[in-house]
Formats: sequence, C-alpha cells, structure tokens
Amino acid sequence: MNNFKYSNSNKRYHTLDYFYKNKFNSKVFKVSLNAGFSCPNIDGTVGTGGCIYCSKSGSGEFAGNKEDSIEKQFNTIKEMMHHKWKDGKYIAYFQARTNTYAPVEKLKEIYEPVLNFDNVIGINIATRADSITDECLDYLEDLSHRTYLTIELGLQTTNEKTSKLINRCHSLECFESMVNKLRKRNINVVVHIINGLPYETKEDMINTVKYLNELDIQGIKIHMLSIIKDTSLEKLYKSKPFHVLTKEEYIDIVVNQLELLRPEIVIHRITGDPDPKELIEPKWLIKKFGVLNDIDKEMSKRDTYQGAKL
Repeated sequence: MNNFKYSNSNKRYHTLDYFYKNKFNSKVFKVSLNAGFSCPNIDGTVGTGGCIYCSKSGSGEFAGNKEDSIEKQFNTIKEMMHHKWKDGKYIAYFQARTNTYAPVEKLKEIYEPVLNFDNVIGINIATRADSITDECLDYLEDLSHRTYLTIELGLQTTNEKTSKLINRCHSLECFESMVNKLRKRNINVVVHIINGLPYETKEDMINTVKYLNELDIQGIKIHMLSIIKDTSLEKLYKSKPFHVLTKEEYIDIVVNQLELLRPEIVIHRITGDPDPKELIEPKWLIKKFGVLNDIDKEMSKRDTYQGAKL
C-alpha cells in the first residue's frame, strides 16, 4: 500500500497534478506559448549556437506558433484541452528559449495581457540564471503578487566540465545566486536537469540532485537527454559516440534521484517529450507513458518513495 504523503494515486512521488489539484481545487493545464524570445547563448552575448542539445525551436516543440499572437496561441491550445476537461484552469507557460531576455517594458507587453485571459491562474516563465536583471526581478516580484508565478531555470548539471561541453555558458555560482535572489522575493523556482548528458556518470547525475535538494527550490523537471536532428549534439554523437542511457538505466537513476529529494519538492516532469519525427536517440523516449509506468513499477518493487533516503 502506498502511504506517500503527497499522492492521491499510485505515485510515490509528488506529482504536479496532485500539487495543482490541492492548491487550486481544480484540474490545471499548462498552455505552452512561444513569445519569440532569443537567447544570450545564441546571439553572441555570452555564446553562440545555443546549448548543444537545443533544437531549432529552442525547446519549444509543443509551444504555439510564434508567428501567431500570444492570445491566438493560447486560445488554439486551450480549445483542444477544453474538449476533454470543461472546467480546467490554465497556466500560461512561456517555454521556448529565454523568456526574460528583453527589456522590462517588452516583458510587460507580453505578460500583462495574459493575466486577463479566461481562467488563467498563473504564469510559468522558462529562462536562464544569467538573464534576469535587477529591474526584471522587481517586475517579477510585482507579478508574483498578482498571479501564481513560477520561474523555471535551466541548470541541467552541476558538473562544470559537462556544463562547458554542453555550452551552457554560465557558472553554477551564477545559478545559485539567482535561485537565492528569486527566493528572497518569495518567487517559486523550478529547476530543469538532464540525465544522460555526454560522458556523465550515474554519480554525476545523483550529485546534481543532492546539490539541488540543499537549495530552496519548489520543483524540479527531470529530462532524459534527447539527441535531436540538426543539433550540435547530433554532430558530437556521430563524430564521437557516447553512451546513451537505456530505459532501465534511466529508470534506476531517476528512482535514486527521487529518493534524495525532499518530499515537498514538486516533480513537474520525470521524462522527456521529444518530437518523434526529430528524435535520433533514444527511441524508447517516444513511449512516454511506458517510461512513467515503469518508474512507478520500479518504485513499488523497491518499496521506496520520494525522500526515502534522506
């Protein structure tokens, strides 16, 4: 029997669905939007070419069409969801590229109208730790008083050697400093990490989670590395092949990571969701629900749960 505190299902970890239902007393959907931002890692400010795994869409495969207005993008995606769940509430998720990488006046033009869309109860903003100015922090703090705001920061790994390889172009110190600045203003922080980065060991991946567990973060997204067509990562993989985690290895690592995370940290994602047409490896990622089910089975088999090893 599952006695994990933050669950209303067979899950032995703190799912986002559970968190939203408890907080908002409703089914909550994220609507992924593309506001057409760039990235300091692409335009030459700190680097060029972007992170090596980043696709042409800037990790916005399932976001709206950037040629459309934010309102049109939102309504198009919302309509699809509304057919399934009539009473859902929505979080506007600015997903593609670096969504604080613009002057504050420009950010206001993009974010403010969204607050007035029907049934929008929050905004999630995906960005980088090196792309939030003090002026932007002031604005985000103001925004957080008016809606349920979450800032998502891409860390991926604590291994600085890997960080250089993937062309992240900012330090761990920069990341930690931004987490602390956001939390001083009581802004929710969710961190993205990637398992299976080139040449990383299981120990490296476990260390990333151990480090994050010591920080004041509210959520985490765990991805498996996707090798996508037409990326620098694809070139690296073809010229200097590296080990791609098997599904079994990935599941083992994720379960170990979950055991080391405080139970109150919300697991926003536990596997990747690549576009099958663009995915080169690993092919097992395409069967997302199979991966999720196998994680549940493994946790049940081990009779373990999030935070069990703390």
